Amino acid sequence: MKKVIDITERVPAMQRERKKRTNFKFVALTTIFVFIIALLLYFQTSYSDIKKIEIIGDEIVDSSFYLKQSGLKINNSMWGFKIADIEKEISASDWVQSVKVERKFLNRVIVTVDEWNKVAYISKDGTFYPILENGVIFQQSSELVPIDAPIFLEFDDESLRKKLLKELAQLNPQVLALISQINASPSNADPYAVTLFMNDGYEVRADISSLSSKLNYYPSIVAQIESVEGYEKGIIDIEVGSYYRPFSDEYAVGLAEEIDSEAAGGVEDNEEQSSQ
Repeated sequence: MKKVIDITERVPAMQRERKKRTNFKFVALTTIFVFIIALLLYFQTSYSDIKKIEIIGDEIVDSSFYLKQSGLKINNSMWGFKIADIEKEISASDWVQSVKVERKFLNRVIVTVDEWNKVAYISKDGTFYPILENGVIFQQSSELVPIDAPIFLEFDDESLRKKLLKELAQLNPQVLALISQINASPSNADPYAVTLFMNDGYEVRADISSLSSKLNYYPSIVAQIESVEGYEKGIIDIEVGSYYRPFSDEYAVGLAEEIDSEAAGGVEDNEEQSSQ
């Protein structure tokens, strides 16, 4: 025998379920309505204006330059600019590697600039110009001798300069910080020969092609030299193999050659006088 369900028992439950659905729809519609009203009020009031602009990563040039490039101004609309347009404008500078513009909560804009690192300076007519890791010479000169990066001398050849910069970028930061000056010293035998003057008093002769792979061992080479009692600073040659020569030996040879040359000149003068 089938059980007969009394409809009067189900009516209250159905009414509660219907009321619950109705309340949910009302709350949902009310929330959406309030959100739309708040959004309209936000766009129509000063709450949607830019109140703060932050520039992050400005080292090579002042933040005011990037602010001008962006075209952003306090009290302008937060939504009156295109992020892509600002990023493209700032990225056009040779020293900028990348840029990111972000809108942050209601009325703050953040511009994050990733600049190419300054890895060296080049000396021209008594002034120093920063060289960036992408090979660009930044046209902001200084007559003061820089101490935060090595100085390049005799590097007018751009291809040679870029090749050296590529090698320097692969050096350990601790080793790079030890380099005071790099002179191009090419010869017929080695067009990539360079001479490095180190902050700790040593002189290094190297080949650009193998500079980073060999110079990264510089601290251990110096440690071996200075572990010997009575050691003397001098020249570390890593062009082909790796050998060391004290300054006294190097300059003694040079002095001996100079004396021999002068002596030979004196003998020739005496011979000329005798013949006369």
